[in-house]
Amino acid sequence: MSKMKPKLNMAALFLCATTLMTACTPSDEKPESAQAVEKTNLNGPQDAKEVEAFADPLFAEVMKKHNVNGSNFVVVKDGKVLVNKGYGYADKEKKTPVDKNTVFQIGSVTKTFTGLAANQLADQGKINLHEDIQTYLGGMKIPNKTEKKLTMFDLLTYTTGFDFPDIASYYSPEFANKDMPMKQFILDHMPTVVRPPGEAYTYDNFGFLLAGYAIENVSGMPFHQYMDKNVFKPLGMNSTSVRLTPELNNRMAAHYGLAGELVPMDWNAPTDGPQGSIISTGDDMSKYLTMLLQKGKYGDKQLVSEKTAEQMLTYQVVADKSIPQTTVGGFEGYRNELANGQRVAIKGGNVTGHQSLIVVIPEKNTAFSMSYNNETVMMSMDVYEAFMDHYFPETKTLEKPVYVNLDEKDAEKYVGLYQNTRFMFLKSKFSYADGKLQMETGMGKHTFKMITPLLFEDESGNKLAFKKDHRGSIEYFYYNTMEGNHFVSDSQKIHGKQPFSDVAEGSKYKSFIDDLHALDIMGAKSGSRFEPQASMTQREFADVLLRAQGWYGIPWAFDGMKRQLQTGFPSFDPNAIITRQTAAVMIQALKELKPASKVQLSGQTDASAVEAVTALVSQGIIDPDTTVQADGSVDFRSNQPLLRQEAAALLDKAFGHYALPLPIK
Repeated sequence: MSKMKPKLNMAALFLCATTLMTACTPSDEKPESAQAVEKTNLNGPQDAKEVEAFADPLFAEVMKKHNVNGSNFVVVKDGKVLVNKGYGYADKEKKTPVDKNTVFQIGSVTKTFTGLAANQLADQGKINLHEDIQTYLGGMKIPNKTEKKLTMFDLLTYTTGFDFPDIASYYSPEFANKDMPMKQFILDHMPTVVRPPGEAYTYDNFGFLLAGYAIENVSGMPFHQYMDKNVFKPLGMNSTSVRLTPELNNRMAAHYGLAGELVPMDWNAPTDGPQGSIISTGDDMSKYLTMLLQKGKYGDKQLVSEKTAEQMLTYQVVADKSIPQTTVGGFEGYRNELANGQRVAIKGGNVTGHQSLIVVIPEKNTAFSMSYNNETVMMSMDVYEAFMDHYFPETKTLEKPVYVNLDEKDAEKYVGLYQNTRFMFLKSKFSYADGKLQMETGMGKHTFKMITPLLFEDESGNKLAFKKDHRGSIEYFYYNTMEGNHFVSDSQKIHGKQPFSDVAEGSKYKSFIDDLHALDIMGAKSGSRFEPQASMTQREFADVLLRAQGWYGIPWAFDGMKRQLQTGFPSFDPNAIITRQTAAVMIQALKELKPASKVQLSGQTDASAVEAVTALVSQGIIDPDTTVQADGSVDFRSNQPLLRQEAAALLDKAFGHYALPLPIK
């Protein structure tokens, strides 16, 4: 998926994430129609009438369940289009039905088209997938803190190692009818390679933007023109475009929010979005799926070689041999437990008000796609699960794994704090107890038994795979559940950094300071000095607050967090010294905290800050020097300047950054 739209409610952020994201976990309760066909055992879809008999009640049910007004559905089998139809309304207000010619924004499904174009140029010898990508960027340089070159292969497999993989596009109605080139956008927003390319899987929008720019440079024509000439026209995809044309806009499905309400369409910046700007129809997507299943061939056109077409659907990056992650064609393997043992290449796409999904099952020569005018990922996952259970039910009885004893010494290499490589707010803490690993996240706790030294299983049978870095050390893990802070990315171990020269070993603030330093939230104020007793301006605190929140580097979410902060604190004065009560108001604005219990405040707190201070104190978000008095009251020292060491303590506690002793690496 290309983005996640920021919400003021953090629960909604987690619901939509994926992607943003791409891999939220649907409800365990299957649609009734899926339950009704669960026992059906067919050798894939064969007959158009049977597929419609399966799909019609399913879509009626899941569209109602998820407040979706309209959807298309395409099924291709053995080179034939079995079903290509619409359900519901493209525009509910105008009663315009969805049909095979209704236009949808397909979001990050675009990435598979970009992958096709890059592989096409590789087939022609114009791009070497394993050459330094800078070779194809016309002199543009990419900051790289590692000793390993970044390649097109890394871009297409989501393994770039970029620190901020989502600084790839901005979405807003204000970008309508504007032409913003990729080159300047990339130069203005270039991230840095901070992990060795190829080492960790991180859902990566910028990587595909860069791949598109390389295609533009190598081909000598703008990206949208290249795609028109070399992909869309050869496939007969006459209603597909990187850019929104007036004619296609007239057939565009209206955009609706999670509750089914009408929302404005977002436009992309830069204008050409190789990571997510393609628009298409059900009819055109049937041709794309046919080409993929026919090993790169459509009609008399061979878009890529048979070998390349096969590689585009074959997993090149895995967490474990049983846990696929990405292909060199931009496809992914999330929610692999729904694949029922089949090799399935999947890609979802999300923009404001539209959602898409394509699923390719190569060995069964079967594929389907769907697009609908609501941004919930849940409906597409419901349809995916029902489709696989109906046509390709699990035929093997899974053997219960044999667990291996884990002793405390061996557990040391796994234990520690990990941070999601895409969403910095997602963190997991591993500890050891009674021969098992214990994982704690902001969303719950899990216990893991070891199957092999790199593969573990939780209490519900979900697999977790650890991955080694280039030195052979345990550095990453991948856990295919929402509760596991997965979100289609590996999580990386956080290592302690060299301590600050002016923070005493025995300081009660040291663990908080070291934790935020390791997480790149708060660093030195000058040289190697943290200056724990120094005050902060409101701007300085807002910056570290947003970093602690975890949306830093994700423009569409970060901007939403800034707006939320400004809403909660309208009298923001960037150059003023921040007081403790002002910091409390700002933290409350982002976390939407409410008092968890009654608290008696002593000392002086402005009336406008009482609720915020009470909320923080009642939930234990206080620094070590804030104590409960003998009469049960708490003096938050509200009007005193907030010191840097106090800011570290408040932020560490507020945003769940587990204060562990972190090994220095």
